[in-house]
Amino acid sequence: MFILGKTLVIVESPSKAKTIEKFLGKNKYEVLASLGHVRDMPKSQFAIDIENDFAIKYITIRGKGDKIKELKKAASKADHVLLAPDPDREGEAIAWHLMEILKIDADADCRIEFNEITKEAIKNAVKHPRKIAYNRVNSQQARRALDRIIGYQLSPLLWRKVKKGLSAGRVQSVTVRLICEREEEINSFIPEEYWTLDNVFLTEKNKMIGKLSKIDGKKAEIGSKEEIDVILQDLEQASYQVADVKVQKKSKNPAAPFITSSMQQDAYRKMNFTAKKTMRVAQQLYEGISLGKQGSVGLITYMRTDSTRIADVAKADTAAFIKERYGEAFLPKEQKNYKNKNNAQNAHEAIRPTYVDKTPESIKEYLTNEQYKLYKLIWERFVASQMASAQLEQTTIVTRSGKYDFTTSGTIVTFKGYMEVYEESKEDEEANQKLVPVEVGQVLVSEQLLPKQHFTQPPARYTEATLIKTLEEKGIGRPSTYAPTVETVLARNYVVREAKQFYPTELGILVVDLLKEHFPDIIDVNFTAGLESKLDGIEEGMYYWKDILRDFYGPFEKELAAAEEKIRPVKIEDEVSDEICEKCGRNMVIKMGRFGKFLACPGFPECSNAKPLLEKIDVTCPVCHEGDVVLRRSKKGRTFYGCSNYPECDFVSWDRPTGERCPKCNSIMVERNTKKGKLVICSNKECNFEPDKQERNEEN
Repeated sequence: MFILGKTLVIVESPSKAKTIEKFLGKNKYEVLASLGHVRDMPKSQFAIDIENDFAIKYITIRGKGDKIKELKKAASKADHVLLAPDPDREGEAIAWHLMEILKIDADADCRIEFNEITKEAIKNAVKHPRKIAYNRVNSQQARRALDRIIGYQLSPLLWRKVKKGLSAGRVQSVTVRLICEREEEINSFIPEEYWTLDNVFLTEKNKMIGKLSKIDGKKAEIGSKEEIDVILQDLEQASYQVADVKVQKKSKNPAAPFITSSMQQDAYRKMNFTAKKTMRVAQQLYEGISLGKQGSVGLITYMRTDSTRIADVAKADTAAFIKERYGEAFLPKEQKNYKNKNNAQNAHEAIRPTYVDKTPESIKEYLTNEQYKLYKLIWERFVASQMASAQLEQTTIVTRSGKYDFTTSGTIVTFKGYMEVYEESKEDEEANQKLVPVEVGQVLVSEQLLPKQHFTQPPARYTEATLIKTLEEKGIGRPSTYAPTVETVLARNYVVREAKQFYPTELGILVVDLLKEHFPDIIDVNFTAGLESKLDGIEEGMYYWKDILRDFYGPFEKELAAAEEKIRPVKIEDEVSDEICEKCGRNMVIKMGRFGKFLACPGFPECSNAKPLLEKIDVTCPVCHEGDVVLRRSKKGRTFYGCSNYPECDFVSWDRPTGERCPKCNSIMVERNTKKGKLVICSNKECNFEPDKQERNEEN
């Protein structure tokens, strides 16, 4: 479709408008930004007329009057208007609201969309406008209506029965339930004892460690010290012989390119980015970064997606890039394709660089540190996804003494393939360990037997990465909801984040228990996932959106009325501390705030005294030797350790001090969370002494 005359293009953000206008030129196109939504349901009203078939009331968002006047004026002068908000349900709804406000014909070809902000994509989009996709709009309307019904009818019930300021939601309440139930699992977990046995074998050239794997041909399971003592006694005078050497060649395939959830998870694991931060930085990369003389360039495709599809032209460009940069051997025999989940929007693409030849290093000078880190992660993951599989050689050695089998395994990389660009975990680094060459029948000498006691561990608490992964796997929420859901449950004090892990608060547990008893569907994982699937089905034309609202509202209305009668008001008593308020003499109470617990005077509002709650860790300050080391929180809510005598003593540490000194450099020893678990290590970066590592080295 070729458009004559002046055309107005409306996008969401000014930075996007600036980039697009550069591509289209100012002579025939004017590009303006709506600054997001222009209409919404009023916050002060329920805004859904249940009796009138769920008719929704929309009003102009406060403060958007001048913007709408500007858009109307520009539209009246233009020969054509093209609506170009983001290519998702919310973007489609924004386009529909703009169409209504600007009085554009409902059947007009006025909607354009693009997954990347590049010159080719934008010029192609304006040539192929389409009608508003009303199924997509209605899917978004149904979501908003459901959230409004639950939020505006259930939340006030919680205010009346529990505490003002609480909220319930279609996704957030299930999220809190998951965190609460994980805590229940941890609290009810009973550890079980088990033992492992390592055998240090001497060979002609080196040492080799074998793990006891089988006893009498069955998996070795040792449950007590008595059992391990019997085994050690059997092996006192044992002789050992290599019983089997297996060498297997294996292929290791690259991971799929990023979708929203996997990008959020990897950014959290590798760079400690919260989901909110990841999406903020990704938005900047998508909308456009100024690259010097090149001007503003959109560096990645749209970042709210659950599809792993890759455009054919991007595949071809990437294949040419890989061949030129890494060699033909790094190209797979067939182009890589990745399977989408059933509910993925296949019109979208995976998150990828818009220009694969814009390597992270080549544009680093134009990016902030955060932008560079995230772009590098996206670029490497995508390029690796289009490369040949890595080739590995896995060797397994079984050393036998009577009924006892000890297994030694090792893997070497014979061809790095995609691992030349991107490695998913530390396991890839450890894959280069090469085993000592041995032959079947060879006699080995045991230098030392190393029995070790263990206890089974409870399931780990959710981190932001594992919570998002669980929400995705269970079908709770969609790409655009993960980050705001996490922020909401934290802001409502239903959960707190300590050392990167989520803990439910007393308030969160109380609200979840109340909802489980009186609103079992709202808080049910399977019901919520099924409802999410139906909302997706509206977009596909499988359901009429108001049918979904009717089916939900009937039972919900009855549950709401019954809960109003049954639930007795719950009073949450504040925990009384031994701390005396210096202003009025009352015992201060412990309250929960945005950044965790704090002390407040119960005499509020007469006395408004409040101060941090100093949680002692039973360690004396290593600097002043007088104060106690206490747990504190930064303005961003991050925990750290400081002296109780602050500001007189300025000792601080991000890691928990142990109270001991390093035997090598006399610096303080601290507990540090690592990918290998919690380690005790020297706080001096130039020393980094690890007692456990020293002990292992001495044993070997």
